[in-house]
Amino acid sequence: MSLIQSKRLEIENDRYAATGGISQNNASKRFIPAFKNTQTGEVALSRYANGETAPFHLMEGLPETWLIKEAPTTDLKACIISGFVRFGEFFDRQEAADFMEQTSYQ
Repeated sequence: MSLIQSKRLEIENDRYAATGGISQNNASKRFIPAFKNTQTGEVALSRYANGETAPFHLMEGLPETWLIKEAPTTDLKACIISGFVRFGEFFDRQEAADFMEQTSYQ
C-alpha cells in the first residue's frame, strides 16, 4: 500500500516528538489519531484507505474535500488540523500533550 505523505504532519510529529502530542506517547490513555475541519467542526478518525482505523495520522481515509492535490504532492487544507479523539472529545496536538503532561504526575 502506498501511503500519502504530508510534510505538515512530518513537521508536527517532529515538533511534538517528546510529548503526548504524538500517537506513540498517548495511545495508553486511549487517544485515537483524528483530524478536525475547523470550518465545519467535523471530526474524522485517521483511517487507512480501506476504512480501518489507523494507529497514527494518515490522510488516506479523509474526505477528498479536506485535501489539496497538486501534483506531485497532496497535503491537508489549512482548515484541517490533526489531533486525537478520546472518549468522543477532540484534542488538538497541544491539548493532548498538555493532558499527558498533567496526568503523568498524578
